[in-house]
Amino acid sequence: MSLLSLFFLAIGLSMDAFAVSVCKGLAVKKITLGKSALVGLWFGGFQAFMPVIGYLVGYRFQESITVLDHWIAFLLLLFIGGGMIKEALSKEEEAISASFSFKEMFLLSVATSIDALAVGVTFAFLPDIPIIPAVSFIGIITFLFSAFGMKIGNVFGIKYKSKAELAGGILLILIGLKILIEHLFF
Repeated sequence: MSLLSLFFLAIGLSMDAFAVSVCKGLAVKKITLGKSALVGLWFGGFQAFMPVIGYLVGYRFQESITVLDHWIAFLLLLFIGGGMIKEALSKEEEAISASFSFKEMFLLSVATSIDALAVGVTFAFLPDIPIIPAVSFIGIITFLFSAFGMKIGNVFGIKYKSKAELAGGILLILIGLKILIEHLFF
């Protein structure tokens, strides 16, 4: 996987966290650098940690399903991206509280990083992925998007939430297609 593909993957994965950060920014009266950094650390940390868990699980089973690895990667990314697109197009609005409690941030971080866990499984099947730099990159991108999302939410409101989820879903599906096409035809 090229650095550019990894960059787009990181952006796609960070869109859920970005969308929730926008909502958090909307719920908070005054944004501080500390609050933005806290949200960025929670979401970025989980987006970096969850693929490692997925990678370890996928690596354990790598040899037995190598023949299907490209299909697994494609289907996982298609499923995750499709879910993001469905949520973006849904008319239901989620209520996000202004709380920064451990419980609230933990639950939001887990919820926004489940897709990163599945991508970590995909990483186990891709031989050219250096896992530590890859997950660090994903974590940093998510940190930046989440911290910036707080400010955007506070200034512009919920206007960009569904657009971010839609863009993230499309990016993940395109990356899955790229993996499948590269394996089948090149």
